[in-house]
Amino acid sequence: MQAMIRYKVKSDQVQENLELLRAVYEELGRSRPDGLRWATFQLEDKVSFVDFVSGADLPQPLPELEAFRRYRADLDERCVEPPVLTELHEVASFRFH
Repeated sequence: MQAMIRYKVKSDQVQENLELLRAVYEELGRSRPDGLRWATFQLEDKVSFVDFVSGADLPQPLPELEAFRRYRADLDERCVEPPVLTELHEVASFRFH
């Protein structure tokens, strides 16, 4: 599965969101789960984020990571509105993988 997740955090929650994300990526770097690809981008407005995630068994292994559980626990409260997940169906790519 490939998906894009878009969300906008409250302006006073940006720093906390970034810190929680960094912790997730640090844990991913240590655990190195097979088959998972995940990238997070912060948009120009500084409060909007886009995640691109790819993996055969999604949402696994993310819920097993303690840092991800902390990140996800209050994400809805940090956001202006709930995150929107869109499943992606690749048509073509060049050096994307």
